[in-house]
Amino acid sequence: MEIIVILLFFVFLAIGVPISLVLGLMTLLYFFTLGDPQLLTSMPQQLFSSLDNYGLLAIPLFMLAGELMNGGGITSKLVRFARVLLGHFRGGLAYVTVIANMFLASILGSANAQAAMMSKTMVPEMEKEGYDRGFSAALTLSSSIVAPIIPPSMIFIIYGTLSGASIGGLFMAGIIPGIIYGAAFVGLIAFMGYKYNFPKSEKSTSHEMLKSTVSVLPALLVPLVIIVGILSGAFTATESAAVACVIAFLVGFLFYKELKLNKLPNILFNTVVSTATVTFLIAMAGAFGWMIAFEQIPQTIANGMLSLSENPIVFLLLLNIFLLLLGAVLDGIAALIILVPVFMPLLMTYGIDPIHFGVIICINLTIGLLTPPIGTGLFIVSSIAEVKFESLIKSVFPFLTMGVIVLFIITYWEDAVLLIPRMLGL
Repeated sequence: MEIIVILLFFVFLAIGVPISLVLGLMTLLYFFTLGDPQLLTSMPQQLFSSLDNYGLLAIPLFMLAGELMNGGGITSKLVRFARVLLGHFRGGLAYVTVIANMFLASILGSANAQAAMMSKTMVPEMEKEGYDRGFSAALTLSSSIVAPIIPPSMIFIIYGTLSGASIGGLFMAGIIPGIIYGAAFVGLIAFMGYKYNFPKSEKSTSHEMLKSTVSVLPALLVPLVIIVGILSGAFTATESAAVACVIAFLVGFLFYKELKLNKLPNILFNTVVSTATVTFLIAMAGAFGWMIAFEQIPQTIANGMLSLSENPIVFLLLLNIFLLLLGAVLDGIAALIILVPVFMPLLMTYGIDPIHFGVIICINLTIGLLTPPIGTGLFIVSSIAEVKFESLIKSVFPFLTMGVIVLFIITYWEDAVLLIPRMLGL
């Protein structure tokens, strides 16, 4: 019967059933076939306990902050600032896309949300400047993978909640890897710009640069307050999300005057829908993880990994390969909730820091957004940017390759991840 459940799992995924429903249905089906009513009656409690965690409160708050910043014109100010600084270089608008994504990563914290938003704005602009639409869409999608790395990060919040690792420490651990990813993509664009003769725009005047710099300063208050507040101990990561909402509202309403009161119902509606989608997935994945634990699958995998090698270098290599393959077929949050209980017992055995492991697993699953056959980011950008799916896959390949290279650098260069958390005692 277990084989039938596994086959149905992949069949439902292949025909496009939402992953949250697949996880819930498979859990119900499996426990129903066991014939134990006690397991079925315990499932509602498992669904509730998956969400009964204070750390998850940061998710709707950060989503609300992102919606307020979009509605208040803060994101457009950040994009304009990056364009004024870099637009005059060859391939300048491509650089702007990467830098703007790094700015926005500290606001949205969700790669899918960021890819969707940036596809609406940057892809048409790049096409007007003479860039290939497929390349523009691929660049927009690829540079969005820094979103879950640079704080604040929804996926770090979920990992910290599951593993017990410091969420503040995870936030700080993502800073250097995020910068490395940005620099790697900038270097790739520079090479491609030289090879394919990318276009460039006119250089902005000193007055335009000064004006853009002054206008962007209020927009930078949100990430600044979040990071400084967490580091100083003034508030927790969850509390920082509430503070970010207040600042985003004040900046959009008072400074930029683009956040109108009639926009608030739509902003709140979008926040509720996004939060409900994520929390429903977390609940279903929690129940699925309970089923896996019931079958002692984590112990089986752990023993299998130990039998292959006790060397942490080999373990991390196998882990990355496994996660990259899994990220291509399974939603990142669902995979995180299922896998963290599986691998956490192995960290002490191999001497791997939980924060370092958290960054590795989160980057792996984020790269899955770019990976065929069912990387969700590919479908989102293909639809919004109106680019053929096959063309997008071909264009995204160089960025996917660079993303994997940087992943292995971060995997084996521990200080790149843990330098800042260790300096701050997190």
